[in-house]
Parts: sequence; C-alpha cells; structure tokens
Amino acid sequence: MTARFIVEADGGSRGNPGPAGYGALVRDAETGRVLAERAASVGRATNNVAEYGGLVAGLQAALDLDASADVEVRMDSKLVVEQMSGRWQIKHPDMRQLAMQARAIAGRLGSVRYTWVPRAQNGAADALANSAMDGKPIHRDLAAEPSVTETDVQPEEPRTVVTTVTHLLRHGQTEHTPERRYSGRNDLPLSLTGRAEAEAAAARVAGLGIGAIVASPLRRTRETAEIVAGVLGLPVEFDDDLIELDFGDLEGLTGAEALQAHPLAVRRFMSDLTVAAPGGESIADVSARVARARRGVLDRFAGQSVLLVSHVTPIKLMLAAGLGAGDDVVHRVYLQAASLCTVAWSSDGRTSVRLVNDTAHLR
Repeated sequence: MTARFIVEADGGSRGNPGPAGYGALVRDAETGRVLAERAASVGRATNNVAEYGGLVAGLQAALDLDASADVEVRMDSKLVVEQMSGRWQIKHPDMRQLAMQARAIAGRLGSVRYTWVPRAQNGAADALANSAMDGKPIHRDLAAEPSVTETDVQPEEPRTVVTTVTHLLRHGQTEHTPERRYSGRNDLPLSLTGRAEAEAAAARVAGLGIGAIVASPLRRTRETAEIVAGVLGLPVEFDDDLIELDFGDLEGLTGAEALQAHPLAVRRFMSDLTVAAPGGESIADVSARVARARRGVLDRFAGQSVLLVSHVTPIKLMLAAGLGAGDDVVHRVYLQAASLCTVAWSSDGRTSVRLVNDTAHLR
C-alpha cells in the first residue's frame, strides 16, 4: 500500500530581507502522526526565500522516509503554492533555484500536490521556523523513535492560556483622505474633521480597559494617538514597524492619476503582493514588519488590552493574520478614517477577529 504523507512548511524573515529561517514537518496522512521535523536558518533572506527553503527541506524529509510516497504539501504562502503548481511565474533568481531543487526532489517521489491553507492551520511549521530564527535548529526523525503508549505518558500540568486584545484605530482624516489619495510616508497633520474624529474615537475607547498605546510615529497617527492618550491618561509608545506602506512615486496621487502616470507599475503593484510601488514598498515588505510589530506587542503586553494607532495597510494585515487568511485580504477590506477594529490573540495560537471598520462613534 502506498504511503501518504502531508508536508507542512513555512519560513520567515525578521526584516525582509533579514535573519531568516524555515520550518517543515512530515505527517502520516492517515494518523496525523508527525514523522519528521526540520528547522534551520537560511542566513539573511526574504520571507519567500525562507518559505522555499522550508518546502525543499520538507520534501527531502518525505523522500528520506519513503521515496514511493504520495505527498500533499500544505503551505500558507499562496505565492509558493501557485508558483510550484505552475500557475505563476518565478522571477526571483534565488526562489527559482530553490524551486528547481524542490521539483527535482518531487520528481523522485510517487506524486506531489500543493495546497494553500490559512496561516492558522500552519502553526506547527510556523513554530519550527521561529525556532530556527531564534537560533534553535531542529532535525528530528520521529518515525525512527520508539512510539509512546498512553500509560508511558506523564500527565502535564495544564497551561494557562493568556489572551491579548489589540484594538486597531486608523488615524483621523487629513487633507488627502476625502480624495482618497495615496498617503504613505507624508507628514500631513490631521484636518479639523480628523481631530474631531480622533476625539470621538478617544471617547469610544475610554471604556475598553486599554492599558497601553502604541502608534506609528507619522504626524497623523501621532496626533490621533496623543488625543486618545490625553483622555486615557496613558503615555504613547511609537513603533516604526506600524508606519504606512511607502507608496514612493504614487504619493499624493489619486488612483486615476497614478494609473495615468505609471500604468504598468500600478497594475503590477495591485496584482502582486511582492511587487513594490514604484520607488516604494510592496505589501509583502509591510507584512514582514507588521508581523514583527505584532510579536513585540504580544510579548510585552501579554494579557492586556492594547490600542494600536496605525494606517490602512498595517491594520488590514493585522486583520489578515487574525483571520488566518492571506495578505491579499488588503484588497478586500475597506477601512474608514478613525475606524476601529479588534483582534484577540491567545497564547495557545487561537485568534479571533471581533470588530472590523466600526465607525459608530463617528455618527
């Protein structure tokens, strides 16, 4: 009978590029038992290169177990899944080389297919990747270890689950907001309407039990956060990782103006998360730093309610992580100025999105 394996793979970078690592594991498809685990650093690299590293390591582990096996690869990277399935082109030279390695290994297995899964369903591989980035490589072949019967297992002390709640507040209006102009790294102040919106938001969040405020340092978010902080009686911490996407040459343009000035660049930017705005950043770039900001908040304020004052793109990426969805959610969610979203993060890996684009306080 042909063996059936599930390979779960992931990778990450603390920077993008930055110190990077991958994680991969092989499960028995019938029982779900983990048969092998791999985690290793790939030096300084991007998220995507690290994810490909996890794919190669997972396929190799499956090949080492049984070359005749049928394998399903599960990853939360839509980019890697689509590229390895042959539907998207691979342009990055490092990724192309790793994809060739993965295809060579896959060709020696019985069959290989690729499945995208939400991030929440890829937690084991993500944990291995984080272990690698923490300087703790793993190479375990559990299939070769003796199985443990139920009577051999000592009961573990129950772990306390800690839930941290993040309230995500978009800044109030500036002069760019009504015309929906690209507004990234500019330092525009809040308009009179924007200040009134920030005051309304402050009154709204006053009853949420917030213990800390962290904000993007740009002027419009700083002013919004300081208005709220004055009501709550809390200091404001600033985190550069919460800054809006750098729109580069598109800064200050409307969508129509941007398309007229940079038609090809805008279409590529809007259709591919890894393509940067001309002279600016990609959504994938922002996703990496927002993930870093999120980890920092959850580490420093575990068990508290925290207000994050940020911008459209970082808040949408927080929502995507809370939903366990792909980053392309940014193109499918609308957030009004001074709107409020809420995501809860539990220490056991569960997340829940509790509120999206709430503007009741502005009416």
